[in-house]
Amino acid sequence: MANHKSALKRIRSNEAKRVLNRYQAKSTRTAIKKLRATTDASAAQELLKRVSSMLDRLAKKNIIHKNKAANNKSKLAKFVKSLAA
Repeated sequence: MANHKSALKRIRSNEAKRVLNRYQAKSTRTAIKKLRATTDASAAQELLKRVSSMLDRLAKKNIIHKNKAANNKSKLAKFVKSLAA
């Protein structure tokens, strides 16, 4: 266990950040699953905007790697385009 006051505070703040990061990552994964389950093209288009934004935010905060976000966005855009056709 840490002995310094600053180290104890760092432990508390890291735990709070970890919980928030996990929540955001999990809600993004859920949104991706919801988008993949969609069969309506217009609804999928709206969801794609939201999910892309969520992925960009996670990548910006280094919760996920920027290339992973780019790959997910690319695959989801391809999926939405296939719905429209």
